[in-house]
Amino acid sequence: MAAAVSSKAKGERRREERAFWLFISPWVVGFICFVGGPMVASLFISFTSYNVIEAPEWLGFSNYAGLFNDNLFFQSLKVTALYVVMAVPFTIIVSLLLAVLLNFKVKGQSFFRTIYYAPTIVSGVSIAFLWSWLLNPDFGVVNSLIYQLIGVKGPGWFTSTAWVVPSFVLMRFTALGSTVVIFLASLQSLPDELYEAAAIDGAGRMTRFFNITIPLISPVILFNSIVTLIHSFQIFTEAYVITKGGPEWGSFFYILYLFDTAFAQFRMGYASAQAWILFIIIFALTMLSLWISRKAVHYEYDNKH
Repeated sequence: MAAAVSSKAKGERRREERAFWLFISPWVVGFICFVGGPMVASLFISFTSYNVIEAPEWLGFSNYAGLFNDNLFFQSLKVTALYVVMAVPFTIIVSLLLAVLLNFKVKGQSFFRTIYYAPTIVSGVSIAFLWSWLLNPDFGVVNSLIYQLIGVKGPGWFTSTAWVVPSFVLMRFTALGSTVVIFLASLQSLPDELYEAAAIDGAGRMTRFFNITIPLISPVILFNSIVTLIHSFQIFTEAYVITKGGPEWGSFFYILYLFDTAFAQFRMGYASAQAWILFIIIFALTMLSLWISRKAVHYEYDNKH
């Protein structure tokens, strides 16, 4: 009897394993063909001189050594790092505030949620053209409002080296949809009992927000921060459409330089080396974020907290 039960259990397990591999196989094949394979090819090409037409010529570490003697490499890295430092906290703080506001049960709540998410599904090129009009220094809506309200001429948003990076950070307003939705979902999952108990003890709204809400959604804050960090390092469309890297290389972001190297100069080996350097930077910063967050992030079922 026991042997029959054991045999039946093994048969069931084998069927589950076959079903698992059957359903996951499309993803595995897609990953190998469109992600894993190209990554391995890119790693190989990064050690070669390759212009698409001629066969790759092995160079060893020459491409990587060349990067560290390339002024444009450091300029693009500096501009991108500045953007990341500004964009990540801006995105997290504004998204969280919007999520808190959208979490209030008011009339038209669904309408406002849709409005804030809608720009996320619009083409990035269209959004870039819209912002180039809004922030135009001569006839843009923003500068017109500034002049009418305080009588001061607005800055040259995309024409000034001091303002060009903050301008791209400001454009994050129309890219907050996904982050806001994730924050909103986490806020709606919080138990009301904790807030009711805190209110009975005399805790105000701000006390409850910083002592209850923030700790409970800290894993979500970490997740959104890492995703925003990764996306910020890959900023491209906005700069390509609006500034092409100007003024004076002030918006020459890393991916813009990589794109120019690969598809304008056809230096695929050098561009692949650039891509792998970016991968290493993002991976290192992600691991660092996870390590730093060990004491700052609260997990509900973690006995250490």
